[in-house]
Amino acid sequence: STVLSGFDLSCTGNSTAVSPIPNIGYVKVGTCGCSGADAAKFAEDIQAVIRNQDNANLKGWIVDLRGNGGGNMWPMLAGISSVLGDGVVGHFIDPDNKEAKWSVTAGTSLYEGSVVNAVANPYRLINPNPKVAVLLDQGCASSGEAIAVAFIGRPKTMSFGVGTCGLSTANATYFLSDGAQFQLTVSLMADRNKVTKGGSIVPDVTVAGDKEVVNKAVEWINQP
Repeated sequence: STVLSGFDLSCTGNSTAVSPIPNIGYVKVGTCGCSGADAAKFAEDIQAVIRNQDNANLKGWIVDLRGNGGGNMWPMLAGISSVLGDGVVGHFIDPDNKEAKWSVTAGTSLYEGSVVNAVANPYRLINPNPKVAVLLDQGCASSGEAIAVAFIGRPKTMSFGVGTCGLSTANATYFLSDGAQFQLTVSLMADRNKVTKGGSIVPDVTVAGDKEVVNKAVEWINQP
């Protein structure tokens, strides 16, 4: 679990610009730690995948968080923001109930109102506020769970799969006088409605098996 959590397209072999599912957009989220120019590129790559698939006939989107083990959440949020939608999408809440909010606008992620990552040419969907199916598994941890949390409470959204790893917390690094360092969990992730997590994120629909999870998601998106 980490304060900076992540999104990586490179782990998917550079996600294709064409969804394998007719009339449904697909974004695969993988694991990667990144910062600086690399973080900006990750966010831009995610936006490019969304831009290249978007069209007026899409019925919805699948955001695949399976296997996302961690990294930097801020370029991930900036990249996926076009599908996620504008506004406050999550919080960190410490033991004293002090809140720190995460929010997004198109192509930009913000922490307590300050920009963390932004893309140069943000993309907005042709059909805003689409249906979104979020895919989860036990390999989704830390930053992957942060993005799962960001989608909780979003209208027209359902999650499918099995419970996540259970590292939906934030850590801080402390340095000792001898040069050693350790990480301490200092707060819990919470959704946009300030409901705290801290453990496994349980999907709305529990279903095992790769094909079965995708089929359930597609079935739901195609419902009237």
